[in-house]
Amino acid sequence: MVIGLFDSGTGGKTVEAEIKKLLPAARIIYLADTANFPYGDKSPAELKNICRANVQSLLAQGANLIVIACNTATAATIDYLRAEFSSLPIVGTEPSIKQACQSSSPDAQILLLATTSTARSSRTRELIQSYKLPAQTVTVQACPGLADAIEAQDMAKIDAILSALNNPPKQIETVVLGCTHYPLIHQEIQAYFPGARLIDGSPGVAREVARLAKTLKL
Repeated sequence: MVIGLFDSGTGGKTVEAEIKKLLPAARIIYLADTANFPYGDKSPAELKNICRANVQSLLAQGANLIVIACNTATAATIDYLRAEFSSLPIVGTEPSIKQACQSSSPDAQILLLATTSTARSSRTRELIQSYKLPAQTVTVQACPGLADAIEAQDMAKIDAILSALNNPPKQIETVVLGCTHYPLIHQEIQAYFPGARLIDGSPGVAREVARLAKTLKL
């Protein structure tokens, strides 16, 4: 099995690390598309062209399974890519709303931290509508510039962005890390929400990759 994995920068490394835990023998080709970073300011049409080119590049290098290690790119392109490459297994990355809602208390306050594009995505709204329990509150907080600051390892800017979040609820039980860059600053986010449980979607992506690998006998 050769897994082709791409993101606009280093964020996808969080997904790659989880895949390696479950499939240590798999060959992984990581494409860090820094030329098009960040994906969050691209239109859906631009992202489709960018991501199609990424998939073609990874296929040319021998990949037989593709992982879109980016929430923004997944929401904008996965249906298109699956239609364009109909015989190719493609795994996307989405905010772990389902896990957050199902593993939190029935009246929990849940916070999704995401890029502006993911925060505005219709897919994000669909996930919340599908999994939120009646008494639960799911607040979506866009974090403009946070992925950029993480990519640049600008700790001062990261701290400034976290400190300036728009009045997050005080009794947050669960925080969903809705961008693959965000787990890279897990400690900083945890410090800002000391009483909350942080959920990273990367292990779920890895489990789906492992399931497909077994099912398809890759």
